[in-house]
Amino acid sequence: MLFHDRLSVEDKGRSSDGYRKVRARSARAGVYDYLGSEVDPEGKHFKADQIVKVYRPADEVFAKDSLASFVLKPITDDHPREPVNSANWRDHARGAIIGAVKDGDYVGFDLAFMDGNTVSKLDAGKRELSNGYSCDLAIESGTAPSGETYDAVQKNIRGNHVALVSQGRAGPECRVNDAKPDAFALCDSNPDALAGIATPPIGDTQMKTMTIDGLKVSNVSDEAEAAITKLQGQLKDALDARTADKSEHDKALAAKDTEIDKLKANQVDQAKIDAMADAKAEVVAKGKALLGDKMPEAKGKSVADMRRAIVAAKLGDAAVADKSDDYVEARFDGLTADAKDASTQVRDMGAPIVTGDSAMQRDSARNEYIARLTGSKKEAA
Repeated sequence: MLFHDRLSVEDKGRSSDGYRKVRARSARAGVYDYLGSEVDPEGKHFKADQIVKVYRPADEVFAKDSLASFVLKPITDDHPREPVNSANWRDHARGAIIGAVKDGDYVGFDLAFMDGNTVSKLDAGKRELSNGYSCDLAIESGTAPSGETYDAVQKNIRGNHVALVSQGRAGPECRVNDAKPDAFALCDSNPDALAGIATPPIGDTQMKTMTIDGLKVSNVSDEAEAAITKLQGQLKDALDARTADKSEHDKALAAKDTEIDKLKANQVDQAKIDAMADAKAEVVAKGKALLGDKMPEAKGKSVADMRRAIVAAKLGDAAVADKSDDYVEARFDGLTADAKDASTQVRDMGAPIVTGDSAMQRDSARNEYIARLTGSKKEAA
């Protein structure tokens, strides 16, 4: 992967042959912001519009192999649309990097501009440089010594070229102040993508003005306009997708809340279950005492239905026909007021009398009613 980093120029003078020798400092090691589309064009690890934190370790930046790889690499007039090699060197080379050393916290380059036309552009004020290099990008997260977190690490940095550009991506703060020949700025953030757009010489092309986030930006090339428009479209698509995802999440959450509310509304309090079960058990016990073996089946009946069945069994169906539950309850209470539990009656000794176990029947009715209300079985106490 090829990266382009911003540099600054320090003029070292002109030779008798018209060549220009300058000193350039590249940015330091550290963590820098890249677009996902720049470091991962295929989108295997990062989204195109995602800000990716890339760490350039000092031991990689200042490695001997890395520094040596820049020596004798070409200087180009704007970035070529392809990495420079022996097959296209004649088309792109305008000079050479003649030295690369560790310069304090920076990498220092000695550059020799040899092409007369390029030297003239340098004299005319085209004084910003952009460093082009390749590296292996390891997708691994961590924390740099500065305390900044990162998503990927540059390794095996290898130089390819240095380009003379009219306007660096970081703006005029990267331009050399002639009064301070050692001036420089950190212009390493957000490098151009591989085969970045070449910057045309000033005056050769009529540049456009476009609006970005409500601000008018002048001197925008056709290529830059297309790239910005594409990024804006990707950003809009990402925001639309996020909005749609949130809407679906809200719908799912609302449906779940509705389901919970229904479950709460249908939940029967255990105390109420016990009270209703006790009431049915009492009705069954009184009915058994009143009717004996003629006691109707209690399973599946409510307390009110049970009273109605017992009164009908004792007095006939006509006694309860078209009568309200309150009326039936009053008749039931009257019929069972003097009824005795057969299991508690005192009998003369003699042949054994087989009777139903009213207490057991009462408990059985109670447990059956609880099971019907709760949908589960409960052992008799």
